[in-house]
Amino acid sequence: MAKPLFISPSVQNSGLTSVSLGLVRALDEIGVRVGFYKPITQVQLNEGKTELSIHFAKNISHIDSPTPINIAEAQTYLNRGEKGLLMEKVVGCYQAFQPNYDIIIVEGLVPDQSTPFANQLNVEIANNLNAEVILVTDAKYLTPAELDKHLKTAANAFSSSEHPDLLGCILNKVGQSFSSQHETETLFVGDERSPADTPKNHENNPASDFLNNCKVFTDKFKLLGQIPLDPHLFAPRTIDVANECNLSIINEGAIQDRRVLKISICARTVPNLINALTPGCLIVTPGDRTDVLLAACMTALNGTPLAGIVLTGNYQPEPQILGLCQSALKTGLPVLMSTNDTFHTSIRMSNMSNKVPVDDINRMDDVMATVAKHLDIEWLKTHCKKERATRLSPPAFRYQLSENARDANKTIILPEGNEPRTVNAAVICHQRNLANCILVGKPSEIQNVAASQGLKLPNDIQIIDPDEVREKYVAPMTELRKSKGVTPQMALAMLEDNVVLATMMLALDEVDGLVSGAVHTTANTVRPALQLIKTMPKAKVVSSVFFMCLPEQVLVYGDCAINPDPNAEELADIAIQSADSAKAFGIEPKIAMISYSTGKSGAGQDVDKVREATRIAQEKRPDLLIDGPLQYDAAAIESVAKKKAPNSPVAGKATVFIFPDLNTGNTTYKAVQRSANVISIGPMLQGLRKPVNDLSRGALVDDIVFTIALTSVQATQK
Repeated sequence: MAKPLFISPSVQNSGLTSVSLGLVRALDEIGVRVGFYKPITQVQLNEGKTELSIHFAKNISHIDSPTPINIAEAQTYLNRGEKGLLMEKVVGCYQAFQPNYDIIIVEGLVPDQSTPFANQLNVEIANNLNAEVILVTDAKYLTPAELDKHLKTAANAFSSSEHPDLLGCILNKVGQSFSSQHETETLFVGDERSPADTPKNHENNPASDFLNNCKVFTDKFKLLGQIPLDPHLFAPRTIDVANECNLSIINEGAIQDRRVLKISICARTVPNLINALTPGCLIVTPGDRTDVLLAACMTALNGTPLAGIVLTGNYQPEPQILGLCQSALKTGLPVLMSTNDTFHTSIRMSNMSNKVPVDDINRMDDVMATVAKHLDIEWLKTHCKKERATRLSPPAFRYQLSENARDANKTIILPEGNEPRTVNAAVICHQRNLANCILVGKPSEIQNVAASQGLKLPNDIQIIDPDEVREKYVAPMTELRKSKGVTPQMALAMLEDNVVLATMMLALDEVDGLVSGAVHTTANTVRPALQLIKTMPKAKVVSSVFFMCLPEQVLVYGDCAINPDPNAEELADIAIQSADSAKAFGIEPKIAMISYSTGKSGAGQDVDKVREATRIAQEKRPDLLIDGPLQYDAAAIESVAKKKAPNSPVAGKATVFIFPDLNTGNTTYKAVQRSANVISIGPMLQGLRKPVNDLSRGALVDDIVFTIALTSVQATQK
């Protein structure tokens, strides 16, 4: 699987796209298969605008990136409280894109007034992609102390002791005096400036002196690159100035190739403007100043490649003047005209964007090459070889679960067909193609329930009226339960229960799985399954797990629904079943046997049971990472684990939590679910020959949707 590197700006004008694509170039040069992904765009694509980073990635690095989500669509998800669905979509695009690459550069959002939530979205995307983060910042105007404070604030959003995913920072636009107030990345517009007035450059005022006073950079938060402030990289072509400032063209010349390194307003006499006539200068002068035009033409004839001359005030040069200039114009000197006066023309030029235009491939190629040249390539080479522990985020888990459910294309029966949450969940499952749902109940009741929620039942949702099919299952049920003395009359009475009826349909392979429990007890769901479906041959008990979709990752909790007080051997079996379930759904199993005591610090019947269960499970499955007894905080929190269980291979990193009894497990899962407001998918039953899954009676619609999807996937597993 490709490793994602998330590039996040710490300020608005940090040069995010330039650095992101430069990093693509650097990785490509060292032989890494590198991709580029922009999850959410702040450009209005529906208005015909272009997302520049994706455009240049394709046209320079030949990377076909996924189509990004529009910022307006993302905001709609957030306004509806559907952040999880938004993140699932982001993860889904990434998962579909990543198989062809070793590393994918993920470009974040730029915080601005229109998107105040951009920083939080950046954190969410990075966390849910399980990405390592690199900050990009612009250090100008900041003292070392201010830069330290700024970067620490930006870093705190992405890193913690539990998730140290922040690699470091790339400083962009380095090389000017850090205390200078000159905005040297924009084109200077003025009448008085001479070369002596320019800020000191990098050689005269080394950035290294500045950085030596910065305390923020350490072995854990590295300075990964210093990109110099090169005026040529900010230089637009003369045609770009003409287009953005709505200038008309008198002489085209080399307008497509000349670059504007500076802009000089010339209202002086010719002897006083000679210093301005330098390569790359765009001369702006009133249109009736033929002396300035002629001076520019003489400069061009002497071999100085001016960027051009702009004549303001809507003055068209006289034909005889243009005739005198013909030799100079043939050298490629562009001559432009503005309908505005000099003042308003200069204001408009000073407000030009410094973004690279969509058709200026050469400029962006130079930008990428410069960025790549000034990154810490040796560090990149070393880091690309390092393996990193995987962490399955909730959106990644839900995306993977949804994709697997779609591929499974299974039929799931819902015996509580007239229960409102169940009806809503069935509609969602059909809209997302997660499963083919069958609702059991009176059609008129189900239609009324749907209508009361403003739902329209899809045509492909099947409704089974139990009164019309019950007789069909009397004989098969009598045969299945004959060893228990069940008569046809008894079978008919038992089939009055829709859960029993649906379980019989599953036993006869008419459906692939069953989900119930929104209004029934666990016993009502599990008992028919034990009687009619039976357990797998090697299963000592039927147990259950919940997939707990915490903000950072998905954890597995077991058993929280079935076994009140399992003995040591049963508890070991639950641990092994739960580990296999975790692995089947993409979670690397690291099993913590939970108790009120860690290691050998406590004694008593309850903790001894957990200790013995751990021994049995380790003996049966030496291929699994299993440790216990562990207290919950020692199992979940790395800082606690270092103190309580420093030598444990599981403590602080557990992904599967096995509780010693039902009281502990059920209480813990409900407390976490409600207090942290997380989706808990399940309980998923383990140990049955066919998938039957029980819902909590407090289940939310999303809980039911994903339990249906989970049941579909289970139906594909042997």
